[in-house]
Amino acid sequence: MADYENARGRFATPLADARLSEQVREFLGAVYRWMGAGLAITAITAWAVANSQLAVTIATNRPIFWALAIAQLGIVFALSARVERLAPATAALLFVVYSALTGVTLSFLLLVYTGASIASTFLVAAVMFSSLAMYGTLTHRDLQGAGQFLFMGLVGVVIASLVNIFWQNDGLGFVISFIGVIVFTGLTAYDAQRLRAMALALPSGHSGSYAVVGALALYLDFINLFLMLLRFTGSRRD
Repeated sequence: MADYENARGRFATPLADARLSEQVREFLGAVYRWMGAGLAITAITAWAVANSQLAVTIATNRPIFWALAIAQLGIVFALSARVERLAPATAALLFVVYSALTGVTLSFLLLVYTGASIASTFLVAAVMFSSLAMYGTLTHRDLQGAGQFLFMGLVGVVIASLVNIFWQNDGLGFVISFIGVIVFTGLTAYDAQRLRAMALALPSGHSGSYAVVGALALYLDFINLFLMLLRFTGSRRD
């Protein structure tokens, strides 16, 4: 995601006196509509797969799981690295496919955790996400420095999570989840501010693909925050 991080730096300008202009409201509205659509697609796909034999197949077949994970990573890279060259329709299609693939890979959660605990954790994550996104959008404090620190934390969480896939250490998993909650709450505020800066910098009428990529960034923040919280609050089925 190196190219996307370069884009982050280009658009992350100071916002001390900037107001939510009509252009900013329209851009952010498109971002959050796409994010909401992505979450809906993920939820519907996860429910459909969990009620079929496919969820068990994915959970017990490592090659299929890794193939899905690699496909998701490839889509994220394509959207992030080629945002300036992607047509809005292409970016939208890739985002829809990514959301569906995420639903497939997360379907096993519906088999592991109770529906009540998943719903309550989703509500907690939604409240936290909404509050932090609003803070990031409206604050006059420049979060650029915090964003760089949080990105380093994100890299650490990803590496530790990969190690723990093979190590399967509960203590390490707890630490990863605790740090992950902090990282993704911070990234939510940072990304919300970054998207506001992006809206101010983009030429009018050229926000289509950027809105989709912005939605992807917030979607990832929310999904990962939800997953980290679920490790603490989720009740496993008997």
